[in-house]
Amino acid sequence: MSPRRALARAALHAALALAFVLAVIPVAWTFSTSLKPLEEVYAYPPNWVPRHPQWSNYARAWAAAPFARYAINSSAVTVAIIALQTGLASLAAYAFSKLRFRGREALFLLFLATMMVPTQVVVVPVFIMLSKASLLDSYEALVLPFAASAFGTFLLRQSFLEIPDDLVDAARIDGAGDLSVIRNVMMPMSRPAYVSFVLLSFTWRWNDYFWPLIMTSSPEMRTLPVGLVFLRTSEGSIEWNVVMAASVFVILPIILLFLLFQRYFVEGIMSSGLKG
Repeated sequence: MSPRRALARAALHAALALAFVLAVIPVAWTFSTSLKPLEEVYAYPPNWVPRHPQWSNYARAWAAAPFARYAINSSAVTVAIIALQTGLASLAAYAFSKLRFRGREALFLLFLATMMVPTQVVVVPVFIMLSKASLLDSYEALVLPFAASAFGTFLLRQSFLEIPDDLVDAARIDGAGDLSVIRNVMMPMSRPAYVSFVLLSFTWRWNDYFWPLIMTSSPEMRTLPVGLVFLRTSEGSIEWNVVMAASVFVILPIILLFLLFQRYFVEGIMSSGLKG
């Protein structure tokens, strides 16, 4: 290896190591703080390893707010959104990749253009629409605006393009309709792309704070990220060790899911972005 290539590789590894440290430190500090007594939280210099781990912080965090209800709301909303997005994205991706119709490419570009519109831009008109339909502070208000996903359609379309048209034609010759082709040919052969999209969608919707905060008003409809804001202990003051313990409830499912499916996630991202 030439000195120039060796230097470039060393710089790349250093940049990756720095990015890793910057990403891991906040998560590690959250876990560390969640196990500390309150006096250790404010100790200086700070210590990473709690001297006397307080596992009871998790029980206190769970009892400080109706986290069971928050978890049910977050789970129900996230699962419903993922199911709707996956189904609709599969249909749209199949149409944009395997069906031939006039204006397909222009329509697909217009569809992708919606990815450039931030959620904050449409929150007022959507809020007014849901208000007139009497759907505010309900599961419908949290789910329906995210039922379709332009990103999911793009990701699955890229994966569907990698599947030879001969397989689709063979399935049609055997009498399979479009829905059967999607279910029996496209979906099994695009499993990594589906896993990648589900993990990304789960992360976005599970961690979503802005939309549930705007669309809900009662404690019974709050999700976990919103519930953290209203977490108060010790007569209205904030005990950061308990707050960090509650934060672990939010981030732990995402970490576990990624560790379980990271191979499919990386494979789906790599394969879905090569063609198109």
